[in-house]
Formats: sequence, C-alpha cells, structure tokens
Amino acid sequence: MEATQRRDKINYYLDLAEMVLQRGTCLRRLYGAVIVNEDEVVSTGYVGAPRGRANCTDIGTCMREKLHVPRGQRYEICRSVHAEANAIISAPRNRMLGAALYLCGKDAKTGEYIRESNSCSMCKRMIINAGIEKVYIRDSKDQYRVVDVEKDWVQNDETVDGEFGY
Repeated sequence: MEATQRRDKINYYLDLAEMVLQRGTCLRRLYGAVIVNEDEVVSTGYVGAPRGRANCTDIGTCMREKLHVPRGQRYEICRSVHAEANAIISAPRNRMLGAALYLCGKDAKTGEYIRESNSCSMCKRMIINAGIEKVYIRDSKDQYRVVDVEKDWVQNDETVDGEFGY
C-alpha cells in the first residue's frame, strides 16, 4: 500500500483560503483570506457586501464591471468588503501580531486562479497596521508567493513612488 503524501502546511492554509472564497458574493473576483498565528486559525474572510446590504450576487450586477473599470482601480464604487479586511475585522488584535495571512483569489466567471494578484492599497495598509508579518498569495494549486510585510510593503511604500503593483 502506497503512503499518501502529506500536504505542506502553507498549501494547507491556502487550501482553507480557497474553501473560504466559495462564500464570496462578488461577480468579478472571489477571494478568501485566512489569518493564522502559531499554527492556529485566527479568522477567515471573503469578499462580500457589508452586513445587511445586498450583495452583487443578489442584485445581479457589478458596478465596476458595468463601468468597465480595470483591475486595481476605483474600489470606492465597489459594494464589497475585501477578504483581507473581513478577516482582520473578525480577528482580535493580539492574535494578529506576528501572524500570517493566506490569500487565494479566483475569477468568478472562469474559476481560474488569479495569477500575480495582490492586496489592494487599502488592504495592505490594514495588514500593516494589524501587525501581520507575512502574506502568502496563491498563484496555482501548488504555487504561491510570499510577501514579507515589513520589507515589501512598509519599506517599499507604493504610495511614495506611485508603483501600486496591480
């Protein structure tokens, strides 16, 4: 009998983020986020309208899509709260200090992974202020990138040089 290979821990948490994104209600992009500290899941979040408001899936339209807004622009007209923000909102501050955030995104229409995705500027700021140290971003079922928050987002401040990285 052949032994099954155990899933590595990073992809395990990214798999959880991928499961979480299935709750998303965006018509364009589905993201799931999982915050983990000391090998314990602290919180999860997915893309969706604020509590009590209608989701894009409920009203059947996405304003950004309707206006042909490119990826990474005009988030202020979006109905949704991003996955990273929802995970941070649901987590106690002391459990986020030194934590890692695992992020997985898929195109809502095709189900394909969003390659080279990144957190938006607002989510980056929230991640920084939450005290999260690393962000793992899934590119495919087994491939991911690692963001060192201090080095990549604090020291390399996109709001100074205008390189927003979308």
